[in-house]
Amino acid sequence: MADPSSYRPRPGDIPDSPGVYRFRDEHRRVIYVGKAKSLRQRLANYFQDLANLHPRTRTMVTTAASVEWTVVSTEVEALQLEYSWIKEYDPRFNVKYRDDKSYPYLAVTLNEQFPRVQVMRGHKKKGVRYFGPYAHAWAIRDTVDLLLRVFPVRTCSAGVFKNAARTGRPCLLGYIDKCSAPCVGRITPEDHRELAEEFCDFMAGRTGTYLRRLEKQMMEAAEEMEYERAARLRDDIGALKKAMEKNAVVLADATDADLIAVAEDELEAAVQIFHVRGGRVRGQRGWVTDKVEDVTTGALVEHALQQLYGEESGDAVPKEVLVPALPEPVEPVQEWLTGRRGANVSLRIPQRGDKKALMETVQRNAQQSLALHKTRRASDLTTRSRALEEIAEALGLDSAPLRIECYDISHLQGDDVVASMVVFEDGLQRKGEYRRFQIKGFAGQDDVRSMHEVISRRFRRYLAEKERTGEWADGTDGAGGIDGADGADTDGTLAGPEVITDSLKDDDGRPRKFAYPPQLVVVDGGQPQVAAAQRALDELGIDDIAVCGLAKRLEEVWVPGEDDPVVLPRTSEGLYLLQRVRDEAHRFAITYQRTKRAKRFRAGPLDDVPGLGETRKQALIKHFGSVKKLRSATIEQIQEVPGIGRKTAETIAVALAQAAPAAPAVNTATGEIIEDEEPDTTGDSSGEPVTAGVPDERRGQET
Repeated sequence: MADPSSYRPRPGDIPDSPGVYRFRDEHRRVIYVGKAKSLRQRLANYFQDLANLHPRTRTMVTTAASVEWTVVSTEVEALQLEYSWIKEYDPRFNVKYRDDKSYPYLAVTLNEQFPRVQVMRGHKKKGVRYFGPYAHAWAIRDTVDLLLRVFPVRTCSAGVFKNAARTGRPCLLGYIDKCSAPCVGRITPEDHRELAEEFCDFMAGRTGTYLRRLEKQMMEAAEEMEYERAARLRDDIGALKKAMEKNAVVLADATDADLIAVAEDELEAAVQIFHVRGGRVRGQRGWVTDKVEDVTTGALVEHALQQLYGEESGDAVPKEVLVPALPEPVEPVQEWLTGRRGANVSLRIPQRGDKKALMETVQRNAQQSLALHKTRRASDLTTRSRALEEIAEALGLDSAPLRIECYDISHLQGDDVVASMVVFEDGLQRKGEYRRFQIKGFAGQDDVRSMHEVISRRFRRYLAEKERTGEWADGTDGAGGIDGADGADTDGTLAGPEVITDSLKDDDGRPRKFAYPPQLVVVDGGQPQVAAAQRALDELGIDDIAVCGLAKRLEEVWVPGEDDPVVLPRTSEGLYLLQRVRDEAHRFAITYQRTKRAKRFRAGPLDDVPGLGETRKQALIKHFGSVKKLRSATIEQIQEVPGIGRKTAETIAVALAQAAPAAPAVNTATGEIIEDEEPDTTGDSSGEPVTAGVPDERRGQET
């Protein structure tokens, strides 16, 4: 690990002008390329106290052994040079989009004497007209097959073309009129090129001209009683319309635009691009990248623009590029795009209308792409094994933690404080062993104290179970209950005793209580939460379970008794697994906290009546119409409700008399008290809970 001060240039040596800089390691390999409006100000940010740097930046500057720069005239030139160097050096600390496949294009080789229509991948060639990209090659072939009826352009390879020219016999497509057979001289090179250009015009969206021309020819053929020719033209029109239907209109003003959306988390980002030409979606593509540097959404968009248009020019760069966030600053990027196109390019965020709606669709695709990538990554056995080994090495464990438990605290402004416990075994979720807790030891908001209570309760039960059984039974799963609950279903939510299966019970039929210990306890939080969890284990005399915490802001791994965190590389599979465990615990805690809050909001005065179930509560509300009318009813009137006896009626009357009525509603404009019916908080006529009347002070962000 190098000391950045050993290669720090003197401030007076760094020019105060736009430029591009490169960090190199001890082997002279370029590990990072960046651009700056002012090289002096930008580079000074790297050579400050390491404690003030972002962990990813800290890793980069301590890996580097030297820095060098190149001065340019403008920020646009800096952008161009940065892109060129990233392509040339492939630096490890720059954002790199991993395109897992080469997207296919529909290509027309206008650079040949007899242009050919074909599927092409890889780098674009000069003189070739491209349409797409498409998600699948078969989609291109289906479209071409329809269009060849009207535009019989050559599709054969050079070898087939030469062989047909030598023998004087065209291929099968020539015999079925899906090729004009220029190989045997049925059409002149000039006419064939014109046919290919018409094919390109149709694919570019200029469809009306050809449809009107064919319809006119069809009518003329019918008037001249050339019915076979008219029928053939009718079929050609149908083929064109069917090809057009494959790309439905999404923007009514025949817009040429690219829409870029980004879905990201702390470790990775997915980019999706929709190519719209002539108002139709002509292609789609996407990438996934590891965020090996601290980047904003605007910076990710800038990198995506470089990836898309770095080697494009002319019409390949559309008039309009719609993005979720603008690069900072936006002017050099917009000027660079304008230079690539040779005409003005609008780079903006859609605010309303069809373009905003389409951007939401692209955003959903990006989110699905990121989720699919994570699923594939998590399901890979080799990747999971490497992740567990990296965790063990980073935390100094004797072996890989095959069972990991993660805990998170959730509350809403100090109310409904709950905790969650999620379990991962061999890097995979065990939802049947998820547990959730209510904080009982104190009231109010104190995440550290809550974490201490949850860890203490969980492992007191573990010790009690260990003492009861005396030894571990083979095949113990460790599934058990929680304080105030009997078990959990396969979705990780609480359930009653009736859903506890035999595998969750001991020989005497009792549910097991936290019988299986983890090798690693992960808490959602930093140093204070880790210290609280370790203190709880120490108080119970447990010294064979490792503890760590994952702080969300910087993704730092904290271990007990250490003043500095463990910083795992951003590309580490171990960090990725810890993040998944932490996020799942957070999701499970939030779900439970929201359930408790909603249940509390739905609670009404009838909920306090002992022995009164949902059926009879619904019957009471249906009979009287509201709780207000029920409160004013006599015992004899309450007894008129089917299923309500005198004793129950007396209990209801007493409970309603003791419950404070809801505060009257006030018209804020006039100050008038609104004599409205008291809200029904027990349920509607369908039996579904009613959530009206939620006070504003209860609304907020869960933590």
